[in-house]
Amino acid sequence: MLTVMDGQGWNHLMADVEAGKVSRIACWRLDRLGRTASGLTKLFGDLIARKVTLVSVNDGLDLSTPAGRLMANLLASVAQFETEVRRERVMAGQAIARTSGKTWRGSEKGRRVKVSDEQLAVIHRMQAEGSKIAAIGRATGLIRPTIYAHLKPAMAKAG
Repeated sequence: MLTVMDGQGWNHLMADVEAGKVSRIACWRLDRLGRTASGLTKLFGDLIARKVTLVSVNDGLDLSTPAGRLMANLLASVAQFETEVRRERVMAGQAIARTSGKTWRGSEKGRRVKVSDEQLAVIHRMQAEGSKIAAIGRATGLIRPTIYAHLKPAMAKAG
């Protein structure tokens, strides 16, 4: 399972923490950092050892205080519990869907989406403006793989 702690941005942040460039990290909620109590607890220990404060805005806690550390560990356990319960619900829903004969396999192989000239113009204009692929997708109604497929020829010519 991919978590924030597996991402490129997170790795860059942790390299800065290890280099002593960071003294405080703020996050929206602790459960946005990781999904397992052990992973979050290890993170808390690493940050405390490096004297880096972690502040969770929505949870209203600060690892620099004993009460904050207690709450952080409790919330880490709750985050793991929520992940496990969510997984159980998904598995139960999939089992019910299977027994009623439902299958899901994505699009038909080889199915091509017709991209209009207007959509292509928006793709290339927004890409030139530095827009993110998700924003281009929202503006055009196309999915990321389709957008990338139409950007590859332009990217190859530029390189």
